[in-house]
Amino acid sequence: MNVLKSFERAVKEFGLEDKCKIARTGCPGTCSAGPVVLVEPGDYFYQSVTPESAQEIVKEHVMRDVPAKRFLYSNPEFFSKQKRLVLRNAGKMDPLNIREYISRGGYTALVKCLTGMSPEDVINEVFKSGLRGRGGAGFQTGQKWKFVSKAPGSPKYIIGNLDEGDPGVFANRTLAEADPHAIIEGMIIASYALKAEKGYLYTRAEYPLAIETLKKAIQQARSLGLIGEKILGTDLNFDLELRLGAGAFIAGEETAILASIEGMRAMPRPRPPYPASSGLWRKPTLIQNVETLANIPLIVLNGGEWFSKIGVPHCPGTKCFSLTGKIRNPGLIEVPMGITLKEVVFDIGGGVPDGRTFKAVLVGGPSGGCLPESQLHLPIDYESLTKAGAIMGSGGIVVLDDESCMVDTAKFFIEFCVDESCGKCTPCRVGLVKVKKVLERIAHGKGVEKDIDLLTKVGEYIKEASLCGLGQTAPNPVLTTVRYFKDEYLAHILNKECPTGKCDMGTRRRS
Repeated sequence: MNVLKSFERAVKEFGLEDKCKIARTGCPGTCSAGPVVLVEPGDYFYQSVTPESAQEIVKEHVMRDVPAKRFLYSNPEFFSKQKRLVLRNAGKMDPLNIREYISRGGYTALVKCLTGMSPEDVINEVFKSGLRGRGGAGFQTGQKWKFVSKAPGSPKYIIGNLDEGDPGVFANRTLAEADPHAIIEGMIIASYALKAEKGYLYTRAEYPLAIETLKKAIQQARSLGLIGEKILGTDLNFDLELRLGAGAFIAGEETAILASIEGMRAMPRPRPPYPASSGLWRKPTLIQNVETLANIPLIVLNGGEWFSKIGVPHCPGTKCFSLTGKIRNPGLIEVPMGITLKEVVFDIGGGVPDGRTFKAVLVGGPSGGCLPESQLHLPIDYESLTKAGAIMGSGGIVVLDDESCMVDTAKFFIEFCVDESCGKCTPCRVGLVKVKKVLERIAHGKGVEKDIDLLTKVGEYIKEASLCGLGQTAPNPVLTTVRYFKDEYLAHILNKECPTGKCDMGTRRRS
């Protein structure tokens, strides 16, 4: 806010009120370079702006039309391999002003639906696009819409899932803060296609800025007749409500969201029945991640065939990732499906800083897989990542350098999953605790060689027998570190030493 006020003062001081407009925007993804400022026209991008440099930028760039080069963003590679569809407006408009969204083509897709497409036409375009759910499972979005459309029962509901509990993952939050109307428009279009008259945007109470932005956006959309009865003078009725969860990791699981909205503890339900046929209050319900929903207006405007040609044939479109860890350019990125992990880590992310070397990349959040350098050639798509032992998840990529201990890394994420498990099913409740204790034993120099096989056996059982996605994916960090970094486990067990010196086991060797 200090930087924003400094720009306002400078513009007033130099008498430029009639020449330029200043507005707050959402984050463009360059987390390590903030505060950032975009000057248009020309897409001049300034980094690490201070109140002092703000005045210089106004004086040189706005007043004299000469870019202040010493303050310009210095990592153009960060954007060079991105393809920004979902994040198309991030950092380029005021998210609190619906008219700016409209001026950038917002709600045009909704008008197209209401004036020239039947509900079946909309569903068919989504189906033709090949869009897959961006919440982690990768289920065909068009197929899910068809299931809900054909499901008997009324009323039907739509839920926008904006609950992300993965450590270091902030893609959905940033989207809501930067472009809330893209999510809302996607939900309204879905309501038209599925004949659903009620929707819920579900997020966690720990996102105050996202909540404030969404509340304002919903209010503005309602005031313009985009939410409510007889939308834009048609027969479409759709009411949208913001619901807040308590912040549990398990609350992001789709059936746990149902329980939470219904006023109960967020715990998963056995499936079938699936939410598409028996969801909220046992009525047909569409649950979509908000990133998935933000793609819908683009698909309606440009056609499903257009979208299907982006990325790779079996996994079209783009994916947003939170790129964190030991990386030069951390931040929020959006890349075409099929890009390799190497391109993300070394081209977009800039590689590992401080003279250290790359060791592994965790893909998929705390339930993801730790992949070594030999797997960096992998294309980012659901099947390739699953085959390697990782998952797409909600879009977390954490880079680890040579100072990271893989036993300690696996233990850290298992501890997180143990804490976040709802405890409803035995494989997750008991199995994860057993895995945690084995890892603790190894990390303290008390492990035995058969512990490695035990970790694999128990981990595979938990994956196969758990009730929901948390238990079904929680062992991934353990299974992949055993698979790709077995030598580190053996060093802890046989040599009673941690190669990186991270584990406190009496005898330690530092690199």
